[in-house]
Amino acid sequence: MTAAKANAAIWFAPDGYDPAAKGINGRRVAGESFLRGYFAHADVAEFVGLNYFPADEAAFRAFATRCGVTQPLRSVRMDTPHLIAPLDVIYYAAPNFAVECWRRAPHGARGWALSGITHTTATKSVVQGIFDLRSAPQMPWDAIICTSRAVQASVRHLMELAEGHLASRFAGSILPARPLTPVIPLGIHCDDHLPDVAAGQGLRARLGLAPNDIALACIARLTPEEKFDPLPMFIAMDQAQARIAAGGGGRLHLILCGQFSDAVGRKVFDDGAAALMPDVGYHVLDGTNAALRKATLSGADVFVFPIDNVQETFGLAPLEAMAAGLPLIVSDWDGMQDTVTPDTGFRIPVQMADASLTTYLGLRHYGGTDTYRQYLSQLSAVTRLDVGALIDAIVTLASDAGLRARMGAAGQARVRALYDWRVVIPQMQALWGEQAAMLTHARGQPTKAEHSPISAVQIPVAPGPSLLFAGYPTPQPDQRPVLHYRSRMRDGRPGPLATFDLRNYAATRRLFEDPGRITAVVDALMAVGEAGATAQRLATAAAQPVRTTQRILLWLLKYHFAEEC
Repeated sequence: MTAAKANAAIWFAPDGYDPAAKGINGRRVAGESFLRGYFAHADVAEFVGLNYFPADEAAFRAFATRCGVTQPLRSVRMDTPHLIAPLDVIYYAAPNFAVECWRRAPHGARGWALSGITHTTATKSVVQGIFDLRSAPQMPWDAIICTSRAVQASVRHLMELAEGHLASRFAGSILPARPLTPVIPLGIHCDDHLPDVAAGQGLRARLGLAPNDIALACIARLTPEEKFDPLPMFIAMDQAQARIAAGGGGRLHLILCGQFSDAVGRKVFDDGAAALMPDVGYHVLDGTNAALRKATLSGADVFVFPIDNVQETFGLAPLEAMAAGLPLIVSDWDGMQDTVTPDTGFRIPVQMADASLTTYLGLRHYGGTDTYRQYLSQLSAVTRLDVGALIDAIVTLASDAGLRARMGAAGQARVRALYDWRVVIPQMQALWGEQAAMLTHARGQPTKAEHSPISAVQIPVAPGPSLLFAGYPTPQPDQRPVLHYRSRMRDGRPGPLATFDLRNYAATRRLFEDPGRITAVVDALMAVGEAGATAQRLATAAAQPVRTTQRILLWLLKYHFAEEC
């Protein structure tokens, strides 16, 4: 395989690769990190950029210069993509590249192969884009790199829905082969995240941490709607603090290093922390400051990443924490199911509501009734992180310095072996080589010349969220027993309605549920006592539909106001 055959032209626009100028988010951070890794570790004879504008070409060349590129650098205009030759692959930093298939069509489907990559798969544009891809002139030598097994399952589910619809609508037609969907993770530059002991100690001193205090750090966008709801974590931190204090341990501190999307999101975090974990140290640092991010990872004892949001698909921050030698407490969610193993940290079980409770949310989002943030917020409200397991994990790591050290060392070894770009870039080049080989074979063959009511959960461009993201949360048994629910003691913390107000769903102009209905379910739970009752019985007692009651029960479980029995 020649260097040209295992290389790809980079479809480059600054929006996907410049978080400093365009705004920090996971897609841009991952794009910038990939391009640095590609320039540093790719075994290629030249680097080729595919650009729309002269300014984009200049930005691509400037990026390469900053990275110390010595190989030849070539730019190709977007309106002459065939000039990428002798390269046979274009790398596109998203999974929905149907437009690029049509861009290729005038040159013939054998002109080159396309290689996309997943970031979030929850947006309407990506869901629509996968459907469009299956109805566009996409070819079997194209590929979508899936960064985790859970995301691969999500992408394949979207394709199944699209294919089912197309086969029904155009009966008797033969659907084209799917693109390749290999699992190749995102990477990081491990050396960038090695701990700086002095910086870490300095930060602890500035924040007033005592030597035996335990700092749990989280580096993330601090948005309740688009990253994680912080209130379950606050509840867990408070109860963990009580257990640790009873055993003579030090004080817990939560260090959040990130960005708030708006003042409303900041209020959810700040007011929630004050109300729900008054005995825990609460510190918010500017996540746009690289030195503060470094100091946070260097000064923390544990990294926590309690994601409950389908916007997240992989999780770069836990890899950075592993490279810094920190033990992890993460959600058992999408990419973390691949990256975090028992020797490196704890994965906290997650439960998502079933399709009967969430399919309508996909339809509301697709139809424009709900914005993307509203859609994510409503899904998060019925995605339960096991608070009890989170408490146990915090207490375990806070109480065992030896375990923290062993997990941290195991994480450092794992991330360097599997997720450093020097390891990941060759995997991507191997894929591009495979695509080029398929294309070469196809070029040697003769030229070859696409419906009824649809169930709501099978609409390809608005699938039922719980089926689409079935691989994200902790696996559940196919047949679960009929569950009973009972109320939990509150230990003096704010009650359900006060917690509901703290969460401030009104900020998105979409209340999760009517507070009166929540009160009715809470009253029904209190009435049944320790024996508990089924959702059906509680719905009858609350005089409301069972589906409404089931949604409210999941919300109460999420905030540790109810438990299964």
